[in-house]
Order: sequence, then structure tokens, then C-alpha cells
Amino acid sequence: MEKLLYIIRHGQTDLNLKGIVQGRGINSPLNEMGRKQAEAFYAHYRDERFDKIYTSTLLRTHQTVAPFMQDGIPMEQLEGLDEIGWGIYEGKEQTPEIMEGFADLIMRWRNGELDAAVAGGESPNQLAARQRKALDRILSVREEEKVLVCMHGRAMRVLLCLLINRDIAQMDDFPHTNTALYKVLYDGRGFSIADAYNIQHLEGLLTE
Repeated sequence: MEKLLYIIRHGQTDLNLKGIVQGRGINSPLNEMGRKQAEAFYAHYRDERFDKIYTSTLLRTHQTVAPFMQDGIPMEQLEGLDEIGWGIYEGKEQTPEIMEGFADLIMRWRNGELDAAVAGGESPNQLAARQRKALDRILSVREEEKVLVCMHGRAMRVLLCLLINRDIAQMDDFPHTNTALYKVLYDGRGFSIADAYNIQHLEGLLTE
């Protein structure tokens, strides 16, 4: 059984633009640029004939794939694809104090402290646990050979580590931006990245 996963991050939101922390607990919509990014991705990949779409439970992922859903492609939302929970940081501006807290946490993760979390938030290991359940669901339907997965930046980085058996501590090796694409091939035994950080569809928008 082979599958090809097109994994993208959601389009831009106003909170992205303003530097406000939005994790699993913030359900913000796309802004105008986010809608343009979603349309650009659709225009570039509309002929791929996806068998299924999987999203997180959050509105910004649903809106990003809406053009494909209008073509009649079935969609299923999985909480395992939700963004990491940022706890007490969620909904707050990235002040110097919060940025210092983020930097400290990212450094701890980089050093392998994968049970560390923001107060009230999730650790990478907790995120990975629910991602494994989502992945089991995605792989369970043999007939779905080409699927579109829309999720979130930090969560995407952790998922890519899981897929290719890379230490989650190396998650920041995977760059991302809104609607950036990672194309991942599953050959029935394991995963390989066939296309990394593809943003060709955004070329006309990056200069705006």
C-alpha cells in the first residue's frame, strides 16, 4: 500500500500577522492574505485529484482547504492534527518576556527535554502521542492513495520528525510558512520526504 501525503500549514491569520500566540486553544479565521494563499495553493494543486482531506479541528485549517471541499473532496477533522497547546501564552502578544520564555523552551526541546511545556500547555511528547493516533487513522483507509493534510506550524514540524523517524528534538530543522507544502511518500513500510518546503504557489504573493 502506497500513499502520498501533501502536508501544508494553514493560511495566514491576523494573529499570525500581529505576532500573537495562537495554539490549540485559539480558533482564529484566515485574514485576506490567508485567503489569497489558500486560493493560490488551490490554483496550483487543483488537478492533483486528492482522495481525501484531513484537517485539524480548528477553523483556519478548514478555511484553507475550503476550495478543495467545494470540488466535493471529502474532509475529516482529527484533533491529533491540532496545533500544540501553548498554555498561558495563548492569545498574548509576543512581548520580550514571552519571547524569552519561548527561546528557553525551544532550547530545552533542542536539548532533548521533550516533556517540557508551557504552564497549562502541551509538551512535544504529548503532541506526538495524539499525532500517532491521527496518523493511524490516515493510514487505515487503503483506498485513499493521495491525501491533503492541513495543520499547523509547530505540529507539522513534530509530525515530520515522526514520519521519517527523526529525533523530535530536531523539529526546528523543518522550515515552514503559511501554506508551505511538504510532500511525503509512504511505501507501505516507511515514509520519505519527496518534496520539502515547496512554496512555488506563493511566488506571486511574496512580493505584495
